[in-house]
Parts: sequence; structure tokens; C-alpha cells
Amino acid sequence: MTRYAHITGWGTHVPEKVLSNDDLSQIVDTNDEWIQSRTGIRQRHIASDGESTASMGALAALRALDVAGIPPSEVELIIVATSSPEHIFPSTASLIQDHIGATKAGAFDLSAACSGFIFAVNMAAQAIRTGSINTAIVIGSETLSRLVNWQDRGTCILFGDGAGAFVLQASDQPGGVLSAVMRSDGSGGELLTIPAGGSKLPASEETIAQGLHYIQMNGREVFRFATRVMAQATEEVLEQAGLSLAETQWVIPHQANQRIIETAARRLKYPLEQVVINLDRYGNTSTASIPLATVEAVEDGRLKPGDQVVFVGFGAGLTWGAMAVEWTGPLPKAEKPSLWPYRFRNLYLLYTRLRSGALRILRFLEGIIWGRQR
Repeated sequence: MTRYAHITGWGTHVPEKVLSNDDLSQIVDTNDEWIQSRTGIRQRHIASDGESTASMGALAALRALDVAGIPPSEVELIIVATSSPEHIFPSTASLIQDHIGATKAGAFDLSAACSGFIFAVNMAAQAIRTGSINTAIVIGSETLSRLVNWQDRGTCILFGDGAGAFVLQASDQPGGVLSAVMRSDGSGGELLTIPAGGSKLPASEETIAQGLHYIQMNGREVFRFATRVMAQATEEVLEQAGLSLAETQWVIPHQANQRIIETAARRLKYPLEQVVINLDRYGNTSTASIPLATVEAVEDGRLKPGDQVVFVGFGAGLTWGAMAVEWTGPLPKAEKPSLWPYRFRNLYLLYTRLRSGALRILRFLEGIIWGRQR
């Protein structure tokens, strides 16, 4: 029996705080007209002190599970694509696994910058197709506002915070993820980078003084790269899927820059009105941008079951990729109401915190017992 990986649930979470271009003009030498004319961005959401990549990702995941109509206990794999993880380790995915109570799930982070969500969905789909798992959650979550230099108008105007998630499930019905392209060119690694904070340049007084822990970007070179590879990857992934652009109802690109998206659409000779764009309200949310745009298209009725859609993106690495998907929605069994509605999420999250605390106590007691036996 052939197995297919369907996207059966989706969810997002963005911080309440909104930073407009006019607000930014109070921080750095810029203005609304300058930002909009160069990027298409009007505002972006900024995480509060109590929010993080893991907390936002957990809320997006719970919403996606509720749409799919399945409990966290059925999840077998969690992949978090992020450019702003909570820590080098443990993985953000493991923290989210604990937050949502996915007790049977393996979890890991995937680092491919803004292409990461496409890469992660492909990894989950491959695991489902091979039969090793039946259900996965893929999350793109970012708090990029904590990685930008708010005195650098070339980068601080671009980025925002937020999270989006997909549930993928196995089915014998054709559809779901049809094909994927994943590419990388490390020779362009210096074009978009955070130089310090890893093992090559660990945190020091010197790296902090030089601002090497902030995002640094060669905007002109990234623009040239992006417009070229977005069109190429779209054509390549459709050829793999046996589809044409004429048969594709929607293209949902990484939301980095309005001019990049428009240039790629012109190269493809694809109608801009069939390209989902929402970066004006969110900015560049890196790995979260494609799920944020997708969920918006689903909720406003544009993206419907049976539609053929292409996800396409690019990012630091350099990386780029595309994915062809036949959109289906929740599997038939999910038509029944969920056992733990999303509206009760605060109560559920309290339960998971209590469960996590109990596990810590058990490990403490286990340490005492094993210590006495030595």
C-alpha cells in the first residue's frame, strides 16, 4: 500500500505587541515611506518578555492539533525549524514536546534559516512515507526581534516574531506532499549570518562590543540570489510533481520582501493575485512566514481542499527549497470534536506544567535511590 503524507492541521500564534513603521522611526533613522517602498512591510509583531520561540511554537502546535482533531499523545515526531532557538541545546523541539504533553514523540530542531520550514515538512513527510511514523508536527517559530541590531535600519525594519505549525498524517489516499526540492550553497554563507555565538566565535567581550551576535546581511546580494532561486525551485518542484504552473492555484512564498516576491512572479509569468502575500503585517518571520501565510489563506477561504499549491523559500546558508502540495485538510476521522478543545488551552498547559514538574521530582528521587545503591 502506498502511503501519503497529508497536511491535516494548521495553527499560528503571533505576539499581541505590534511595532509599526512609524514606531520604528522613533528608534532608528527611517520612515514609513522608505520602509514600504523598499520592502512592502507596514508593521511587525514583537514578542513580549514572557514569550519565546518555544512558548509561541507550543501554542501554534496546539492549535494545529485541534484543527486535525487529534491529541498530543498521538504525535510521534516534532520538528522545529527555527533561526532563533531557545538554546544551542536542549532543542526547542524538546521543550515544545514537554509543553504540549506529546509523551510519545521524538523531537529535534532543524537549522536551515528561512528555508527551514520547507525542509522540515519534507523530512516529516519522508518519515511518514517510509512507514516509520504516522503523525508529525512541524513548527516554524521565531523571536528574531532579539537577534537584530535596533540601530541598523538595514535589518531591524525587516524582521518580526511569530509561529506557525502543520500536522502531517499518513493516509492511503493520494494527495498531500507531492514533491520537494532542497538546495544549499555554503559559498554564500557570509551574505546572511549571525557571526558569533557558536563554537567558532563564542560569546566574549570583544564579540559583544562588535555586535557580532546580531543579524548581518548583504541585502543587494541576497536580493539577486533570492529572485533567481525562487523561480528555479518552483519550476523544478512542479516538474517533479508532474504539474504545470497553469495547474497550480496558489504559490505561497517565504515572506521576506515584496519586491523579491514580485520579481520572482514575473520571472515565472505567474499572476501576482495567485501569490499569497501577508508580509505587510508581519514582516519577515523566517521559518514562520510560510505557515503564517498558509493559515491565513485557509481561514479566509482562498486555499481550499483539492487546490495545488507550491511553497517556496530561501534563506541563510545559503539555502533554498520548494514543495508541491495537494491541499486536503483534516482526515475524515477528525470530523469528530477534539477531546481537548483549543479554547481550554490554558487549563491544558497548566496540566502539562504539573506533569513536567512531577517528572523532575521523580528524577530527583531516582537520583537519591541510585546514589544510595552505589
